[in-house]
Amino acid sequence: MIYGNKNSTESRSPLKAAPLRYAGQSLDEEIQRVLEDDVLVYLVMAAFAIAIALHEWWRWFIKSPPQPIVFTIFAIFAVAFTARKVVLARRKLKRLRLARDGERAVGQFLEELREKGYRVLHDIVGDNFNIDHLLIGPKGVFTIETKTMSKPARGKPEIDYDGTQILVNGFKPDRDPVVQAKAQAHWIKELLMSLTGKSVAVRPAVVYPGWYINQPTQGGRPDVWVLNPKALPTFIENSNSELSDEEVRSFHVHLSRFVRNTAEK
Repeated sequence: MIYGNKNSTESRSPLKAAPLRYAGQSLDEEIQRVLEDDVLVYLVMAAFAIAIALHEWWRWFIKSPPQPIVFTIFAIFAVAFTARKVVLARRKLKRLRLARDGERAVGQFLEELREKGYRVLHDIVGDNFNIDHLLIGPKGVFTIETKTMSKPARGKPEIDYDGTQILVNGFKPDRDPVVQAKAQAHWIKELLMSLTGKSVAVRPAVVYPGWYINQPTQGGRPDVWVLNPKALPTFIENSNSELSDEEVRSFHVHLSRFVRNTAEK
């Protein structure tokens, strides 16, 4: 329910700060953009073309000099063009919604770690990128990139990870998730340094909901974890990093303020 001051001609928001972002918010915004830019505009164009054609047929019916064939051809081309754009947009929306739902599912899973003293932030927006999830807790700071992919119709959905490279059912992804995760962790590390003056190790992780991950069989733990989300708590608990309660609180406060200030711009 929304209340306002009826005695004032001017008003302002009662909120002192913008709310924190939720899991998958960037994808929600992209979905809305696709609907507005790649679907609605072309549907209006097609409707306009059909309206013109119907108008010309009406002129023909009332014996006014008509040109229905010309306008019908125009309408056919407009509808065909619109249909193609809508089909492409539907495919893109399907991918975006899958990615959004994956981020939300992982986000809800991470929220359960609050009981163990962890603070959770979602959808931290940087310059032309975003970090899906950030965990701050007794075992350190963790960036988490969610990769939600459709499973194959047949066979076991497997991902092979040798510590440096990811293969999804034998194929290398178009964008290297390991490089992406490292860059995100480095950005958070630099951001925390600028906000708090403290240098803290940031552990990057890439999670694939619903997929089985074949982990490296030799050597220690790699720089980037590649996991099913259910394995993440175990990896975190075995981490060597340690943060005090004051550090956890301080990092969370500063990053929360950064997220809110970014949202207000």
